Amino acid sequence: MTGYFEPLTMGKLELPNRLVMAPMTRSRADDRGVPSPWAAEYYTQRASAGLIITEATQINERGQGYILTPGLHTDEQVEAWRAVTGAVHAAGGRVFAQLVHCGRIGHPSLYADGGLPVGPSPIASGEQMFTADGMLDHPTPREMTLDDIRATVADFATAARNAVQAGFDGVELHAANGFLLNQFLADGANQRTDAYGGSIENRIRLVVEVVAAVTDAIGPERVGIRLSPGVAYNGISESDTVELYTALVRALAPTPLAYLHLMEVLSRDVTKLVRAEWPGLLILCAHPDAESFPSTPEIGAEALRDGVADAVALAEMWLANPDLPARVRAGGPYNTADKNTFYGGDQRGYIDYPTLDANS
Repeated sequence: MTGYFEPLTMGKLELPNRLVMAPMTRSRADDRGVPSPWAAEYYTQRASAGLIITEATQINERGQGYILTPGLHTDEQVEAWRAVTGAVHAAGGRVFAQLVHCGRIGHPSLYADGGLPVGPSPIASGEQMFTADGMLDHPTPREMTLDDIRATVADFATAARNAVQAGFDGVELHAANGFLLNQFLADGANQRTDAYGGSIENRIRLVVEVVAAVTDAIGPERVGIRLSPGVAYNGISESDTVELYTALVRALAPTPLAYLHLMEVLSRDVTKLVRAEWPGLLILCAHPDAESFPSTPEIGAEALRDGVADAVALAEMWLANPDLPARVRAGGPYNTADKNTFYGGDQRGYIDYPTLDANS
């Protein structure tokens, strides 16, 4: 799998390899959205990645969708992230913050005012949120006003500036997996009749505006975006996936973003369609068929060889193998991820996975 170890230029960064650490929610922040005191060690252990993309990090209070997730909208959060980025850089790594607004994937219990989550339309996800007191149904969200939309665009830009202030090399805009930007794209969640709903041109408008605001704020070379064509996660449904994402990628293509990060959901054929429209660097979280989840280094290497990806994002493999590049070079062995410690808890399953050196 030598293709992983060819260097890659991404914006102004030189990546030493093409193994990207995918964003993974770990729910170890505190109730103020401040990253865990162990977060610096967690990410630094994985600094041999070509690029680290952090867990989804909310841009404002209403953008939170899960308990114990971090933010980038208060001074305390920025200061805590600065310790993380400093440690990653000292270890030779590169790190982007994934910025998210969860939209209707939220609950009043997360917000100081006890208000409803917001979304493009008053349509509930049909899903639930985990809490310490059990599962809670996502309520029907409040439909966002035009003022809400303008404020959200501004909050994405502010969070991006905060990320740079915190020492991040850039940000990834989370427009995938059923969160707010994806909700505006999907006609099953977005039934607006104004300039942000109805036609494909209208449904892609918010994503295009957020990209423009964030690139104006910190420069396009510091900005990536994650998309998941055809995803059904978080109650999302799309009736026009191919046409929708073809139009979106064409609209984004003139902006020289650092990368497009594609979550492969439907088939390799859809990935190839996106690849044909995207002139820049493409990071692929590769799942070419229903049997390929979770992804493996072998699946990703095939995508590199076939030219459908410039770099490969892996998730569980990074979670359980902090020294993943060394293990890929050696052909394994690989630690197995403990699903019982994916979310919440203490250091166990977070910073205690052994490296090859520790096993020898």
